[in-house]
Amino acid sequence: MRLSDACTTILNQLSDIIQQLEEKDFARSSAALGKSTIGQHTRHTLEFFLCLEHGFRKGVVNYDKRAHDKLIETDKFIALNTINQIRDFIGSRKNDQPLKLEVGYERDSEACLTIETNFFRELTYNIEHAVHHMAIMKIGLREIAPYVSFPPDFGIAVSTMRHQEAIVASR
Repeated sequence: MRLSDACTTILNQLSDIIQQLEEKDFARSSAALGKSTIGQHTRHTLEFFLCLEHGFRKGVVNYDKRAHDKLIETDKFIALNTINQIRDFIGSRKNDQPLKLEVGYERDSEACLTIETNFFRELTYNIEHAVHHMAIMKIGLREIAPYVSFPPDFGIAVSTMRHQEAIVASR
């Protein structure tokens, strides 16, 4: 399996869940999620991919410089279009490329550290980050949209699925 295939699988799962959601529930706050919304978690997840896309072109990725686009978090159709844009970008990238990652850990400063990385490493990070947020979204969706049907592996890391299968097989 190619890395882009793994990414597409995750994005397809996210897209399928969003398509099932009633529009009002996409931006409805969830007590289980500390009053955040499925739309906010979706936007956060997608903006990491958008930062990677933007950074790919510049050669420098900085996840701290996300747009925090309210339209992505409040309009499920814009979120779905954003997923399609990301899928197109990821699908068109066949080769790795060196990149620099800018990170800032000082609260009172915009100063950044620059770390050598590459496109495939950052895409791997984005996949893991997306799975993590999908697991969180599942908690909120069970509260605000119990009508949504999840694939059995939604929000579960592949390594966790393999571990669970090994436990069942050993019984």
